[in-house]
Amino acid sequence: MSLGKNIQYLRKQKKITQEQLAEIMSVSRQTISRWEADDIVPELNKLVALSDMFSCKLDIMVKEDMGASDKIYSEITVKKVKAFRMARYVMLTPNPEDDVNTYMDNWAHRSGLLEFQPDAMRIGWDFPFVPPEMHTRFGIHGYVAAYILPEGFETNYPGVEFADQKEADYAVITICNPFATVDRIRNGYKKILISLEANGFCEKPRDGILSCFEHVYEKEGVTRMDVYIHVGSVSKTNSFTNFS
Repeated sequence: MSLGKNIQYLRKQKKITQEQLAEIMSVSRQTISRWEADDIVPELNKLVALSDMFSCKLDIMVKEDMGASDKIYSEITVKKVKAFRMARYVMLTPNPEDDVNTYMDNWAHRSGLLEFQPDAMRIGWDFPFVPPEMHTRFGIHGYVAAYILPEGFETNYPGVEFADQKEADYAVITICNPFATVDRIRNGYKKILISLEANGFCEKPRDGILSCFEHVYEKEGVTRMDVYIHVGSVSKTNSFTNFS
């Protein structure tokens, strides 16, 4: 894999010139050009600085073919998701995804769910109802994690909320290595909204239907995320959702 091509790809994604990147990195424009041509390799401190500036994991920048966008996103399809029952929990923390996923994994073990069905599907979605002051002052975010409960599984194990999801149509995209860069997941959502000719989500959610959710899994040694957006929960007029 070409490190130089990745640097060029990330620079163009950020919409800055070689001259601008050179100024940021305190090097000459010729140095940037030689980095991108793979004539020379940036020093370690420069690699770290590039990783921080582009909000990209260092090992991904060095090893992955980041410009191969056709390998990152699948085609968008519309699927009918059958009704299901779920056990869910929400957390508001600086790192809610990891925290609530760990909590739900522990619940799934203790409740007997993973013994009943070892490959039980865990999904998640953002929880938007966070007081602005908590977000701006303390970096608090919200996230919900849920396990889809298979037919025949019964438990009274506490610590979760049980809820029912109605059958609904969802637009779905698969993202490879979704956590490689901070904008990869957001761009997946954007691609679906564009395909639906939508500007965002309706302000009032549908009763008994999730507006969107995510499913992370491993396949052929690669982390993947399926993003689901309910086709009836998007707005084709100005809405409050902002993915910029």
